[in-house]
Amino acid sequence: MNNIKTLNVTGHKKLFYAVSIIIIVAAIIVSVVAGLNIAIEFKGGTLITYTYEGTIDASAVENAVKDASGEDCSVSTGESMSGQTKTVTISFSTQNGLTADKQYQITDVLESEFAENKLAIYDSTDVSPTSGSEFFNKCLVAVVFSAIIMIVYIGFRFKKIGGWSAGFFAVVALIHDMLIVFACFVFFRFDINANFMAVLLTILGYSINATIIIYDRIRENERLYGHSVGLDELVNMSIAQTLRRTIHTNVTTIMAMVVVCIVAVVSNVTSIISFAFPLIVGLLAGAYSSNCIAPTLWVTWQNHKANKAVK
Repeated sequence: MNNIKTLNVTGHKKLFYAVSIIIIVAAIIVSVVAGLNIAIEFKGGTLITYTYEGTIDASAVENAVKDASGEDCSVSTGESMSGQTKTVTISFSTQNGLTADKQYQITDVLESEFAENKLAIYDSTDVSPTSGSEFFNKCLVAVVFSAIIMIVYIGFRFKKIGGWSAGFFAVVALIHDMLIVFACFVFFRFDINANFMAVLLTILGYSINATIIIYDRIRENERLYGHSVGLDELVNMSIAQTLRRTIHTNVTTIMAMVVVCIVAVVSNVTSIISFAFPLIVGLLAGAYSSNCIAPTLWVTWQNHKANKAVK
C-alpha cells in the first residue's frame, strides 16, 4: 500500500467545480450579451457568390454590402469547384432570404466599387433552416439516447460500487464537456454549425471511455483492499493508476489536431479551424471531467449516503 502512488484529486474537488462553473457561466453571459454566431444552415438565409480577379479585401466587400443592403452579412473568399477561378461568398442570415431587387442592388454596388476585380455573379442560393434544424434535432436525440444507454450500461456493469449513481455522474461529466465545447465556440466566435455538432458527437466516445476505465479501476481496487482503504483514498489511487493511460489515449488525437490547426492557419482555411481547435478543447475537457468531475461527484454522493445511513 505504501508504494502505491496517489493524487489528492478529491481534496481539490471544490476547486475543480469552481473552475468549470466559472467557464460555463462566463460562456452563458457572453452568449447573451454578444449573441451567438449561428450558421446559415441553422438560421436560414441567402448565399451570393461572385467570381473575381486579382486580390480582394473581404472586409471592404463586407462594408460595401452592409451599406448597400442594410443587412448584416459575413464574407469569405475561396475558389470555385473547378479550382480555376477565385470566389467571394456573401452570407446573409435571414429567415425570408433576400429579395431579387436587393440582390441586384448589391451586385450593382460591388461591380462598381470593385471594377478592377471584374466581379461577376457566380451563384445565388436561398438556404432553408429546415434541414439544419432536422440535423440538430437528430443529433440531440442521438445524444439523449446515448446518455440513457450509458446510465443503464454503467448501472449494471458497476452495480457493486453503486452503478446507477456512477452512470448518472458519468453523464453529468459528458454534459460538462459539451458545455465547455459550447464555451469554446462562444469565446472564439466560431459559427454554431455542423462542426459544432460533429465535435460534440466525437468527444462523447473519448470522455465516457476514460470515465469507465476509472470506474473499473475503482471496482478492482475495492475488491483488492476492501474497507482497509477509505473511499476518497481509493478514488485518488484509482485516478493515479489510470492517468497515464488517459493521457496516452488523448495525446495522439490532440497532436494530430494541433497539426491540422497549424496547417489551417497557414492556409487560411477557417472552416477546418472551427472543427480542429474545439475538438482539442473538447478532448482536454473530457480528460479533465473523467478524472476530476465524475469520480469526485460520485465519491461525494457515496460519502453523503454513508453519513446519512450512520445518522
